[in-house]
Amino acid sequence: MHVPSLIERKRDGAELSAEEIGDLITAFTRGEVADYQMSAWAMAVFFRGMTAEETQHLTKAMMRSGRVLEYPAGSPPKVDKHSTGGVGDKVSLVLAPLLACDNVWVPMISGRGLGITGGTLDKLESIPGFNVSLDEERALAQLKRIGVFMIGQTADICPADKKLYALRDVTGTVPSQPLIVASIMSKKLAENLDRLVLDVKFGAGAFMKTRAEGEQLAASMTEVGKLMGVQMSSLLSPMNEPLGRAVGNALEVAECVEILQGGGPEDLIRLILDLAAEVSTASREQLTVWLTDGSAWRKFVELVEAQGGDAGALDKIDQIHRAPLAQPLLSKGSGTIVRVDAEAIGRASVLLGGGRQRATDDVDFAVGFTEIRKVGEKAQVGEPLLMIHARSEQTLAAVLPLLDNAIVIE
Repeated sequence: MHVPSLIERKRDGAELSAEEIGDLITAFTRGEVADYQMSAWAMAVFFRGMTAEETQHLTKAMMRSGRVLEYPAGSPPKVDKHSTGGVGDKVSLVLAPLLACDNVWVPMISGRGLGITGGTLDKLESIPGFNVSLDEERALAQLKRIGVFMIGQTADICPADKKLYALRDVTGTVPSQPLIVASIMSKKLAENLDRLVLDVKFGAGAFMKTRAEGEQLAASMTEVGKLMGVQMSSLLSPMNEPLGRAVGNALEVAECVEILQGGGPEDLIRLILDLAAEVSTASREQLTVWLTDGSAWRKFVELVEAQGGDAGALDKIDQIHRAPLAQPLLSKGSGTIVRVDAEAIGRASVLLGGGRQRATDDVDFAVGFTEIRKVGEKAQVGEPLLMIHARSEQTLAAVLPLLDNAIVIE
């Protein structure tokens, strides 16, 4: 393999073969291709794109750069969902135990938050003792026992993706759709799934700002998944306002507990059921029963206990992680709420310490927002539009300008 030739051919718009792409990714993972060469190749892909077949070959090569989960013969169908991320998106914490009430296995490998997008692992780690770093043997044993695990990406799953993303992050090639698709799908397909549902967000608080961009990304990921033998489905979800009424790690866990105990915001419940119905063998009606009769709650408690978490802390998680300051954002006018800016609220959450600006940053489990009002609701002058949970007067003051125009009333 002559790497400069591959870079030149992709630069000139040629289609690379499965062997060429596979050899490139293998050599890069082993350290035999220089970072500057891989960066140049990624930039060529950014400008020239890839065919569906090339994207499939890249996805497969990245998936095969590490371990792919294996299951016993005759085991139940393996199902999962992937969200492209959003503000207040805590769907996985309810969806995973809900799906495990059906006769399926849910091997969920999740990520951490970066920027305004929250991370499932950070939310789970706000539960005292919860271990997201199970080895494969323990994770599979748990899958056999209770039908679900929720863990982080281990060092031996898709190492090529970790290396390539690190380069993309500093070379302006993150927005390349083929590279996005291969990054997402290689990690999910390493779970060796039978069915996968995609929750593709679009809008102010999402990476894809328009519905058309979301549709294009969903179509690309769906095509690659189907080419690799997975039953695929996708839903497009608007992300102009936060999902649910809470943003922040422990605060979102508390909202999930509320849903699992029969309450919670309607928009979040609806999306959870929509996604579950796409990959479950059960009807939507049966899924609703499991969500409301305590079945999914009991499965979540099992999951928490299985991974070392303190299930007794779940009912008081927002008290265990309680920010010193709680202040309402009061309405300056009366009328109907016409806009709740997910991006502004997400950026404010990061400023409070609830998110990351760099992958190495720590997060503050306690900070964020609750009681966020929704578009279409009425508000009067002086009424709370949301509650701010802050660690200090300094961070509280820093977010107020961001929130000033985040909620628009007419």
